[in-house]
Order: sequence, then C-alpha cells, then structure tokens
Amino acid sequence: MAQPDDTPQDNPGSGFYSVVARLGAYSWWLIGIGVVLLAVLWVMARLWVLVLAAAVAAFLSRALDPPARYLRARGLPRALVAASVLIGFILVLAGIVAVLVPSITNEFEDLGPTIEDAIDDVEDWVVEDSPFDVSRQDAQEFRDEADERVGDILESQSGTLISGTILVFEVIAGIVLALVTTFFILKDGDRFGDWFVARFPHHRRDLASRLGARAWRTLGGYLRGSATLGLIEGTIIGGTVWLVGGTLAIPVGVITFFAAFIPFAGALIAGVIAILVTLVTAGFGGAVVVAIVALVVQQLDNDFLAPWVFGKNLELHPLIVLVAITAGGTLFGAFGAFLGVPVSAVLINLLSESRVVPEDVAVDGPAGDPGADDPP
Repeated sequence: MAQPDDTPQDNPGSGFYSVVARLGAYSWWLIGIGVVLLAVLWVMARLWVLVLAAAVAAFLSRALDPPARYLRARGLPRALVAASVLIGFILVLAGIVAVLVPSITNEFEDLGPTIEDAIDDVEDWVVEDSPFDVSRQDAQEFRDEADERVGDILESQSGTLISGTILVFEVIAGIVLALVTTFFILKDGDRFGDWFVARFPHHRRDLASRLGARAWRTLGGYLRGSATLGLIEGTIIGGTVWLVGGTLAIPVGVITFFAAFIPFAGALIAGVIAILVTLVTAGFGGAVVVAIVALVVQQLDNDFLAPWVFGKNLELHPLIVLVAITAGGTLFGAFGAFLGVPVSAVLINLLSESRVVPEDVAVDGPAGDPGADDPP
C-alpha cells in the first residue's frame, strides 16, 4: 500500500507573494518616515525664528569654543568665561564695524547703481552688437522676469509671508535668543552633552558620544574652511578689482568673503557682481581681467584650496552641494540655502561615524561585556 507523500508541494507563487509582502512592508515604513519628515519640516517652517536662533547659536558657539576652552583650562569660572568670550566677540565685531562700515557704506551706495549700469551695458551689447536676434522688448521682459524670480527667492518660501516690520522684529528677537543660547552653550555645553549621552542605553553611549564629537568637529572645520577660503578669495578678487582701476574693491571683497559660506552658488554670485562692477568702473578690459582671475581662483578653490583647507571631513561631491543648496533654499529661502551645505556635511559625517566600530567594542564590547554591543 502506497504511503502518502508528506513532502510539501512547491508553490510557484510563494516566492512572488513573499517579495510583494516585503515590498509592501517597506513601502509602509517609507510612508511613515516621509510623514514624520514632512511634519518636522512643517514645524520648523512655522518656528523659523527658533531655527534661526539655534543655527546662529551653533555656529557662534563653535567659533568661540577654542578661546572658551583655553580660559576654562586656566581655572576661570564657567559663567565668567562664557560672558567674557561672548562680550569680547561683540566688542571686537563692533570695533570692526565702526572702522570699516563708514568707508564701505560710501562705496556700497554706488554699488547698486553700478550694477544697474553694468546690466544696461550688457543689454545694449546683446541688442545692438551681439550676433543674437534679440529685441529691446525681449531683453526688458527677461530683466523683469529675472527681477521677479530674485524677489521670490529672497522671500520666505515656507508659506509664512509676513510684513517687513514683523520680519525685522522676529530677526532681532532671534539674534537676541541666539546670543543667550550661545552664552549657555559656552558655559554648560559639555554638561549638556553629558546629560544627553546619559539618556542612551549604556552600550550606546560611546556611539552617541562619538557622533556628537564628530558633528562638532565637522561644524568647526566648515567654519574655519569657509572663513579661510573667503579671506583668500575676497583678497584676490577685491585686489584685482582695485588693480584694474575699479572703485568698489572693498564691497566686492566683502561680498566675496561672505559668499564663500555658500559653496557653488555664492562663488558664482560674487564673481558676477565683481565682473559687472568692474565693467562699469574700469571698462571692458578690466572686466575681462577680473573674469579670468575669478575663474582661476574658483578652479584653484575647487581643485586645491578646498580639499586642503577643509580636509577629508568635508569632502562633498558637487552634486550633493547643489542638491543641498536647492533643497535648503526651496524649504527655507536664503537662510536654508546657507544651512544646506553644513547640515549635509554633518549628516554625512555622522553616517560615516556610525559605521565605525572601535576594536574594543567589536571584539569584547565595552567594559569587557561580550554582549554589550548587541542591539536591545
């Protein structure tokens, strides 16, 4: 008598349904993550003043951290150190402004009309002398559209279009809040970090500490590198404008310095302004010289200076930089475009650090506990 066959029959569709089930589960996870991210972005857009204060405080605290550490190492009280460093920074900044602003202001008064005249000269060349068939009406329509686009970019795109008076008030309130936050970070920043790390399970505290330290180093590297590149580029391009006979060298140098904190887009904008200013104040030949120098400086920046100044901690592909600037500008306007690159650099470095497993943790776990590195 034949025995029944207990071997399970192959189901040709079981593999397909298993794949579909997994894809469905992953899809729901992605949808949930997307909803959470959208909610976070919505809250940040509504509380943009707090985001502004937090960002300014983070940058300012990182820039002032070295002198604060030096004074604390000499045994000075924390509150005195924080107050001294912050007040000293404000006094130095006020002194620089008092010395430079009067002369720069006089030159900046001519900067707007100068750029306008340069654009007029370019328009005349395009309409009258260029090989392109462009009418005066077409050129004017293009300028009007460009002015409208620039205005849209400068406005907040978070959906909270507010009056100029309220905007100024909120910016001032954000700066005051940022200064207060900076004081407390300088005073108790390491204590805040220790408290935050202590919230994690014991076997995750080392990773949390390493991630925080990596983020802090990355932010410091970004600030030092951007300031160094801005100083070099501003000095070279502003000096070139002065050498070819331009009369607005200082404003061009200042704009170039601050534009260095917005990679890619900032350099492009600063270079165009320098060329247009030189075109009007020093003629076509001077503008050509400035354009060549700006192009050479940007190539040296991208190929030599930036990798050397920033180091490996901030090596970002140009596509990542472009996407970061575009996403930040779309979500939070000009302020978001400024934050896009440093935030991306910090996130990428955190991801890299999270994959680093120290040998003592990988082999024995912390404190010699073999299972301490196992997930909870």
